[in-house]
Amino acid sequence: MVPEALVVFSGKGDYPLCALEGARAAGVRRILVAGVRGMVGRNVLRAADEYAVFGVGELERSLDWLETCGAKHMILTGQITPLALFRTRFDALTRRILAELPVKNAHTIFGRMIREVEARGVRVIPSSCFMGAHIPGEGTLTRRGPDEREARDIAFGHRAAMGVCGLDIGQTILVKDGMVLAVEAFEGTNATVKRGARLGGKGAVMVKVAKAGHDMRFDIPVFGEHTVRLCRRFGVSAVAFQAHRLVMLGRERVVALADRYGIALVGLPTDLPPAPLEP
Repeated sequence: MVPEALVVFSGKGDYPLCALEGARAAGVRRILVAGVRGMVGRNVLRAADEYAVFGVGELERSLDWLETCGAKHMILTGQITPLALFRTRFDALTRRILAELPVKNAHTIFGRMIREVEARGVRVIPSSCFMGAHIPGEGTLTRRGPDEREARDIAFGHRAAMGVCGLDIGQTILVKDGMVLAVEAFEGTNATVKRGARLGGKGAVMVKVAKAGHDMRFDIPVFGEHTVRLCRRFGVSAVAFQAHRLVMLGRERVVALADRYGIALVGLPTDLPPAPLEP
């Protein structure tokens, strides 16, 4: 059932606007944006019916706004700059929550924040909802598929990435000739690509996954044009991901760009459940 009103929590990047447009097309009548100061795009704010902007550390003020905004559903979209968690002044509620977490990663931090949001009567729905046009399935998307060496590295990288992701370390791994060049940690995908490709040189493959039981309400794997250009710059020759479990923002543009650069894009078969497309 499509909600009457929806709050789009917006960090940085193209995801928030894509989600907002998808929700609008699905029939959501009233869309509010809760934007992160310094990260939410002006185009996202302009596209909203109403909006409010909060600092990364202003959890209590944002929860008070959510409780009175009139919407009962919320979707989390966009990137939060990792360094913000080290350079931000937090309100008392945020400090208390972070102090209570013995392990701090996307799963623990966002999972705890979602509990606070839902305690205020707002249900957080999967961030893949309304994003069906941006979620590719199984098979090669580009004109060029992986060659024999890339295919071996992808198979090995997929197994290794699932182990790493299962430990809540990160979702992305770079492999070349059977050697792991880089594993994503708190720095994010793009920094991982740079680090691994600088070590291994041209010809690395990138594999991006979501673990079994991954909470699709937040931190769903995302891939877009910026990362394609980064792969081109640092010589990554192939990118693989789990079919139906990754958001490819601007899919047609991404595939066209990868074709231009000769980068193979492939969706891997998996027995894991697909990302939900409806609330």
